[in-house]
Amino acid sequence: NALADEYIRLTYHGLRAKDKSFNATIKTDFDDTIGNINIIPQDIGRVILNLLTNAFYVVNEKQKAERLKPEAEDNPYEPTVSVSTKKVGNTVEIAIADNGNGIPQKVLDKIFHPFFTTKPTGQGTGLGLSLSYDIVTKGHGGELKAATKEGEGSRFTIILPA
Repeated sequence: NALADEYIRLTYHGLRAKDKSFNATIKTDFDDTIGNINIIPQDIGRVILNLLTNAFYVVNEKQKAERLKPEAEDNPYEPTVSVSTKKVGNTVEIAIADNGNGIPQKVLDKIFHPFFTTKPTGQGTGLGLSLSYDIVTKGHGGELKAATKEGEGSRFTIILPA
């Protein structure tokens, strides 16, 4: 919980430092019964940082696109990123969700492949999710899952042994 909370602040304020117009609602729901778990904090922190950076990126991109629509004044889009933790049996789940545009199915199958990116040239290497996947699965014996609804957003779940 402390790690997730710390990385939310680091990521958000880092992005705000680069772009003063950037703004998003952050929702948290932390399970206080988790306690400490056996992880490499720098590595899991890196995964959380990557997932949050991606989430903030997509909600910011959606907000820019929504502002251009004529109906934007009547129904303004509110960029939102949610982070939750919960203990489930002998695992801990960390979920990072956004209300961006979601991930098209044809892209979803490739997101954990090295060098795959949907970002414009110069804005992403395509290594973030691939490295995150390896850190969680190979480095910690866990799982990294993605769920998405086109037009509504995505949810990434890190599942770690407790």
